Amino acid sequence: MNYEILGSFLVASMLLTVMPGPDIIYVLVQSMTNGKKYGIVTSLGLVSGILIHTSLVAFGVSALIKQSENIYFTIKLFGALYLLYLAYLTFNSNEEVSLNAKVEKKSFLNLYKQGFIMNVLNPKVSIFFLAFFPGFLYSETQNTVIQFYVLGTLFIIQSLIIFSIVSIMAGKFAAYLNSNPTFNTKLKWVKILVFVGMAFFILFF
Repeated sequence: MNYEILGSFLVASMLLTVMPGPDIIYVLVQSMTNGKKYGIVTSLGLVSGILIHTSLVAFGVSALIKQSENIYFTIKLFGALYLLYLAYLTFNSNEEVSLNAKVEKKSFLNLYKQGFIMNVLNPKVSIFFLAFFPGFLYSETQNTVIQFYVLGTLFIIQSLIIFSIVSIMAGKFAAYLNSNPTFNTKLKWVKILVFVGMAFFILFF
């Protein structure tokens, strides 16, 4: 087992999670509007959906990897190119973090369901995992399905921790975002560097 690869995966996952996107902004707004408990329950629903995407990628990619090393390299190449494509889209985008969305107050169960459904019905998550996970397989002897689930579990744990911290500190995060007009520009270039860095890691390490 290569713990350096697992460590790199965890760092990359955390960098991706802290970058404001639809999920973390929704958690932030829910926490600001209804309270931290509602944000944490929303987070639980969102990260639960990751299990579905992990399963789809784990069984599908593992079957392909068993067929050929060339197929495995092709999957890694696709992953690297997709990450470079995301970097390109980020470069051309107008990155703005808006906290003006209105959210309806719901029960904890309904919030959990909504978070789960939001994640599961987003096909971009599966595509991203397909691009991201194969480059971080950490063992030549352990079953690849197990490795994908280990990576998925690590992704879930760090996401839940970060989302929960955002929920608890929602007011401070919102104040920072609103008082730093240059934040969006800085965030844009951080995203680009992370995507490009991960693409090179997947291809050459």
